[in-house]
Amino acid sequence: MRIQRVTAIMVALLAISIHSAAQERAVIPIWPEGVPGGIPNGGPERILDGGRIENVHNPTLTLYLAPENRRTGASIIVCPGGGYVRLAFEHEGRAVAEWLNSIGVSAFLLKYRLKEYGHPAPLRDVLRSVRLVRDQAEKWRIDPQRIGVMGFSAGGHLASTAGTLFDAPEGRTGAPLDRISARPDFIIAIYPVITFRPPYAHEGSKTGLLGPNPSAEMIDHLSADLQVTSNSSPTFLVHGGEDKTVPPENTVQFFLALRKAGVPVEMHIYQSGGHGFGLGTEQPLVSDWPRRAADWMAARGLLKAPTPASKQ
Repeated sequence: MRIQRVTAIMVALLAISIHSAAQERAVIPIWPEGVPGGIPNGGPERILDGGRIENVHNPTLTLYLAPENRRTGASIIVCPGGGYVRLAFEHEGRAVAEWLNSIGVSAFLLKYRLKEYGHPAPLRDVLRSVRLVRDQAEKWRIDPQRIGVMGFSAGGHLASTAGTLFDAPEGRTGAPLDRISARPDFIIAIYPVITFRPPYAHEGSKTGLLGPNPSAEMIDHLSADLQVTSNSSPTFLVHGGEDKTVPPENTVQFFLALRKAGVPVEMHIYQSGGHGFGLGTEQPLVSDWPRRAADWMAARGLLKAPTPASKQ
């Protein structure tokens, strides 16, 4: 009996090991030539409870390529939130990437730099990611004209600035990849920080990105609603009406700015719903937003399967 029990335990451990190996994802550095403005001896990256990450010094993309039998060719760079202080890498990152795979969208989970660097490091990280994914589209069998950026909370701020400041000079570093367009083909922003101006600014994100005493010019520059042009990325917006952390007026102001500029935009403000609900699995009244987002993507032709002639 003892031998049988030991054997059973070994088989179970082997199964766990195989499952874990299957779950391993490719992780690629986005600055293989060296992180611009890197901080020497910045200390180790910290992983906290709930899969949160702090003290990022080496930005990466974790690849979640959609299964071959579902792959549509669309892809999304996912930016978790955390006030530019930490990253909610689990429920606003991994879980979201796996949902995107379920609808045929390849996901690239971005680990971007935070308060240790401040602006323009996060903007550079997300724009470099768009350029990198577009440059490697054939390798990953995705459509270079269907690359989106999705973000939550402060990650939604990063997504919104990617969709408005993609041509900003500070988003370039002089690297060869700068020649590739960094404009996202679409944006999905969930309970996003949009404005850094009172009365609706999220002070924690503003301080994390710009420090304690930013200039009025920089506050306006990083308020995405003030940077919208007719060339800004088409956008899908979601917010909870009971959000006490990032007021839903952030999303409303961005919606109005995009609408005024003639940019395609759809907005869902739920009557209930607080902050940080991710996919909404623990707040049922907002849990249909992923379906709404998928419908929006489908209506825009983003989820169309590639034809045999166009497969890469």
